[in-house]
Amino acid sequence: MPIERRDIERIVRDVVETAVPDEPETSVPGHQGPVSAADGRIAIGSDHGGFELKETLRRYLEDELGYSVTDVGVHDGASCDYPDYALKVAKAVADGSCVRGIMIDGAGIGSSMAANRVPGVLAACCHDVATVVNSREHNGANVLTLGSGVVARGLARQMVRTWLATGFGGGRHERRVKKIIDMERR
Repeated sequence: MPIERRDIERIVRDVVETAVPDEPETSVPGHQGPVSAADGRIAIGSDHGGFELKETLRRYLEDELGYSVTDVGVHDGASCDYPDYALKVAKAVADGSCVRGIMIDGAGIGSSMAANRVPGVLAACCHDVATVVNSREHNGANVLTLGSGVVARGLARQMVRTWLATGFGGGRHERRVKKIIDMERR
């Protein structure tokens, strides 16, 4: 069943405009609560296909939301390979220099696959507000990948704001995320 626009608007309103309750205790490292502008830097990157949307989101994060941003590139529209920049975003999150990361390519899928190769990273390719909320509440995603050919600029802004404002749900989800993290160790 498709999600109605009014349902998406309700989710965004509930997540972004309401007070965030105390986060549940969790031992899933780096995946807990919402991220405020005071919590740390956000890594952002793109390939050539995601360059324009990256620039839009970088300015939005810095100018409108007040976040500090580490832009790992690209810095123009010249052809390049998305795995190189997905790796830079993922490493910035994994080493703790950034609290979250955002990577944009044409569809978001390849960057998610590349970022998920870095231990400590849980990258989610999302295409709407509902998948953004799920990626945080249920999966503790710390890297968001977006497809510039799939997600319009206005929706991408809503998605990023919601993703940063949504905490990890813990509880039954923690057990599942720990299983994913344990896969890295094998």
